[in-house]
Amino acid sequence: MIASVLLLARMDRRIVIDTSVWIAALKSAGGASREVLRLCLRREYQPLIGQALLAEYEDLMGRADLFLDSPLSEDERGELLDALLSVAEWVPVFFFWRPNLPDENDNHRIELAVAGAARALITHNRRDFQGSELKFPQLDIMTPAEFLKHWRDDHGNDDN
Repeated sequence: MIASVLLLARMDRRIVIDTSVWIAALKSAGGASREVLRLCLRREYQPLIGQALLAEYEDLMGRADLFLDSPLSEDERGELLDALLSVAEWVPVFFFWRPNLPDENDNHRIELAVAGAARALITHNRRDFQGSELKFPQLDIMTPAEFLKHWRDDHGNDDN
């Protein structure tokens, strides 16, 4: 019984961080996207990573033009990625659900979330995940601000 409760509590903290949130966190020292990363680095939430999402993160890291206004240097951005990966759980995706989202490139995020039993997919592009032919009612698609509001509500704190 206790093991089941602990497992459910751990599963409730599993999230997938979309590349839109990753980029926003690297481009601003504050804001909701950076706070989502902080919660993960403090191990309050368990970020999930898979092969396709990691490849996207790494591809984006190589695009210097994306980070012209970033407060972080290239080395600092690399260190932040390493830090996130050090707390992330690697999730192999063995089954392709193909939710058939309007943008084929978004399907792998849903597949990662389902394979890793994620509670939420955090994105700035909620609209990109609407219209899926397959529905996953256990998975919430949330913006960073919505996610933080949920976190504050859970923790009874309106100031964070």
